Amino acid sequence: MAKFSGLTKDVGHKKRGKTGVLLMNLGTPDEPTASAVRRYLAEFLADPRVVEIPRLVWMIILHGIILRVRPAKSAALYQQVWTKDGSPLMDITKRQTQKLSQYFEQAGEDVSVQFCMRYGQPSVSTTLQQMHKDGVDKLVVLPLYPQYAAPTTASAFDAIAKELMTWRYLPALHFINTYHDNPDFIDALAASITRDFELNGQPQKLVLSYHGMPERNLHLGDPYYCFCMVTSKLLVEKLGLTEDQYITTFQSRFGKAKWLTPYTDATMASLPAKGVTDIAVVCPAFSADCLETLEEIAGENKHIFKDAGGEQFRYIAALNDNDDHIHMMANIVKPYL
Repeated sequence: MAKFSGLTKDVGHKKRGKTGVLLMNLGTPDEPTASAVRRYLAEFLADPRVVEIPRLVWMIILHGIILRVRPAKSAALYQQVWTKDGSPLMDITKRQTQKLSQYFEQAGEDVSVQFCMRYGQPSVSTTLQQMHKDGVDKLVVLPLYPQYAAPTTASAFDAIAKELMTWRYLPALHFINTYHDNPDFIDALAASITRDFELNGQPQKLVLSYHGMPERNLHLGDPYYCFCMVTSKLLVEKLGLTEDQYITTFQSRFGKAKWLTPYTDATMASLPAKGVTDIAVVCPAFSADCLETLEEIAGENKHIFKDAGGEQFRYIAALNDNDDHIHMMANIVKPYL
């Protein structure tokens, strides 16, 4: 209750005090159709953090060429990985959220755990608004990008900030910008790979394939490449691998500019000629399996390797909703609850 000019008025400033944890991932089309993919790509590729070329030139290219050609091709790829539960990324992120919520509930913590997508649904704005209605006034944001990069992590922050700019009463906010060297993250990755080795045997070479970025980003100060190298170094040390037993590569490039090297697809094509015919591939930059891991790596790059003479290829799944991955998330956000 507050007093104004001698009058008592209820202005609705009730005690709130609830803590919220918001998981963020990149996003996914609503359906594996050309129209749904077009909506998704229009939002994703219009982000100036994602494509850093002059705005007017890019908008002409995006709407005049890319959004006319790419949606149908991408929809066909999404159809290959779509399941009865829908988009793998969406399904896995839901399960991660549910498990993390259960973790805190069992620990006696009153924490609201929600998730949103940077592009597509559920959107950042609608999720934050609902958390606000639910009484959240202390917010911990965990973008599920292990290695910081401006097109991913910084863009996630942009979306949070854009929504909060419209609020009168801001929540206490902690934004976690990277966990590339987090011991729990490295342990979870190592445990997943070790389980695969124990089940299937150790391959000649472990390929650590990260999402690609234009090389220009590195020279402009983006630490993503360096953070990927740190993750690889800590991971192979944990696994006890020698230098000739692994290789770090970068996937998912497009356009004519030079991207971070070595390229994953080129590596797949060259390994058999070097006598490496038995490999396992893991993608430490992905917190959940999606089009880029299931279709591009486990599908397209497997064929490239086999066509070049490779014999044994296996993809080691992302950490997804593994218990040690959920514990890692909990331990990362706990200090800020």
